[in-house]
Amino acid sequence: MYVQIKQATFQYDNAKEMTIKDFSLEIAKGEIISILGDSGSGKSTMLRIMAGLEVPTGGTMLVNGKIMFNDHHFVAPENRGIGMVFQDYALFPHMTVGKNIQYGLRKISKEQKQQRLNEMLALVNLTDFRDRYPYELSGGQQQRVALARALAPSPSLLIFDEPFSNLDAKIQVQIRDDLRKILKQTGITSIFVTHDQKDAKALADRIVFLNNGIVERIITPDKI
Repeated sequence: MYVQIKQATFQYDNAKEMTIKDFSLEIAKGEIISILGDSGSGKSTMLRIMAGLEVPTGGTMLVNGKIMFNDHHFVAPENRGIGMVFQDYALFPHMTVGKNIQYGLRKISKEQKQQRLNEMLALVNLTDFRDRYPYELSGGQQQRVALARALAPSPSLLIFDEPFSNLDAKIQVQIRDDLRKILKQTGITSIFVTHDQKDAKALADRIVFLNNGIVERIITPDKI
């Protein structure tokens, strides 16, 4: 399996009980997984553990055979090769669309950066918006820029935190369909957390139900 998480646990300082309890999951390359749960279920905490933003109290995680964490080893978030799309998109307001997308590109030539930018703009259908600023874009367009920025460095894994919570219902449906097409087109392995069953059903290949830090069941969308 491309991603392997085994018996991950996490407890916040001064908390009386664990937030994540023996979380285990295997993901095939190119698969889209949704972690579905109510507020307080631990889904965002688990996402932060995967990204390296929280240090787990136990368990292991491997991506493409490389250890992200275990009892003796912890890889810093900047060294994991994992892309993240935040709930509020976290675009740089003083940078154009093009500069935002190129931000994460390191150690490649100017020509290569330009080529990658052109590829990403075409992928998210924003070629004509290269020189615009985030405030000049709609919510859906801002999300596309955030996606392109996360995809540009060719991450080994892409994770999303409540990707549709800031969009109105009409745009949400369109963006869901577009996002799935883009992820399948690029073949990138993806995980997103949500509290919305409709989002999970529309996007995911499999859905992980998380309740009080425990994986209750893992099913395909047609089983909802």
